Amino acid sequence: MSSDRPSCYPTPSSAVPGADGASRLPLLDVLTSPVPAGLFPSPVDTRHVLCLHLGEPVPVSYRAGRVERQGVRLHGQFCVVPAGSSTLWTLSSPARSLLLRLSPSLVRDTGDAMHLGERNAELAPSIHIRDPQIEHIGWMMQAEEREAYPGGRLFIDSLASALAARLLVLQSRYRQPSTASPRALPAWRLKHVIEYIETNLDQDLTLAELAAVAGFSVSHFKPLFRHATGKPAHRFVLERRVERARWLLQEGRHSITDIAVLAGFAHASHMARCMRQVLGVSPSQVARCDR
Repeated sequence: MSSDRPSCYPTPSSAVPGADGASRLPLLDVLTSPVPAGLFPSPVDTRHVLCLHLGEPVPVSYRAGRVERQGVRLHGQFCVVPAGSSTLWTLSSPARSLLLRLSPSLVRDTGDAMHLGERNAELAPSIHIRDPQIEHIGWMMQAEEREAYPGGRLFIDSLASALAARLLVLQSRYRQPSTASPRALPAWRLKHVIEYIETNLDQDLTLAELAAVAGFSVSHFKPLFRHATGKPAHRFVLERRVERARWLLQEGRHSITDIAVLAGFAHASHMARCMRQVLGVSPSQVARCDR
C-alpha cells in the first residue's frame, strides 16, 4: 500500500500463514471505509479493489486514467480499481464504501481456468456498475466480518473465487464462451484431499491449501473438486464437520463447546446453526439420539 494512505482508508488485513508456512495476504478481505467530501484520490493498492457504495445517493465526479465523468453513486453500485491504479473522486458530500480487496494472482488463475488468455484475465477500471451476484458476495462478506468470520477462511476463499469469476464474466460477456470441458480429478488425488480434510477438520482450512494438496491451482481445483464430489469444497468440509460433531455428540465424552472446537467450528452457536442447516436438528437433539 502507498505510504500516503488517508486516515479514512484503513490498513489491510494482516498477512496469514499459507500451507507452506509463508505469510501472504488473504485472497479476499473486506472493510467499510468512510469517504470524505471534496477531492479524494483512492489509495493505490497491491490488490484489485471493488468499492460498493453504501447508503444515500451521492453526486460525484471522477477520473480514471484519461476518462473523466460525472454521475451519482447509488447504494449497491460498485467501481473496480485495478491493482496499482487509482481513481480520483470529487464528492459533494461524505459517503461510505464497502471495499472488497481481491488477489490479482487469483484473478489470473481464474482467467486461465476460464481459457480467457492473459490479456483478458486482467481487470479493467470500471465505474458505477450494478450486478446482483457481486452485490450478494459483498453483503455476505459484510455479514462474515460482522459475525467474526464464522465460516472460516475456506468460505471466504470460495467467495473470492466466485467474485473473480463473476468479474471476468462481466468483462468478457461478449466473448464466445469456451466449450472446453474440465479435466477429471484423479481418484488418488481426491482421496488424498479428503484424507487431508479429515485430518485437519479442526483447522481453518483454505482453498489454496486444498488445491496445493491436490496439485492444482485454486481456480482449476475448485470446479474439479465440485465435479468429483457433487458439491463445492466449503460445503463438503461443512458437512464433514457436522458429521464429526454428530459422532462426538453421540459419543458423549465432550462438552458441546469442546466438540465445536474439535469439529472446526468457530463456536458452539456456529455449530448449532450448521447442524440445523445440514441435519435439521439441534446439537442437544443429536446428543439424545441412540441413548
